[in-house]
Amino acid sequence: MKTQRFAIALTLLNLVLLTVLIVQSLSAETQNTAPVLRGRSLEIVDEQGRVRAMLAVMPPVTVDGKAYPETVLLRLIDPKSGPVVKLTAAENGSALGLSDDAEGGVQIYARDTGSYVKVIDNEGREKVMQP
Repeated sequence: MKTQRFAIALTLLNLVLLTVLIVQSLSAETQNTAPVLRGRSLEIVDEQGRVRAMLAVMPPVTVDGKAYPETVLLRLIDPKSGPVVKLTAAENGSALGLSDDAEGGVQIYARDTGSYVKVIDNEGREKVMQP
């Protein structure tokens, strides 16, 4: 009889401890949820692991002697042809590029030096429109 009472008491104690642990883990889980996702880059990949979208802060660079400032870049990528949408924002302005599977596309620039639209056909011919 004493063994049975001891087993029941031990079972009830275990149940109380389990309940306390579950309540603590649930409250700790909700407290660890960050209200903001922070980082320098975000990549979204498809089922094959290929990057399909990227959002990143690109450091300043110099290409062919021309300096480019730090830029926030959003790329939407077609797995066959590469980036088909690019959206950039930098201290000197912003740009939007839309392209197709070939060489054609549309580029819209709003820079501190001026704004313009560039249209490129599939054969590489360009037309620039400025205000």
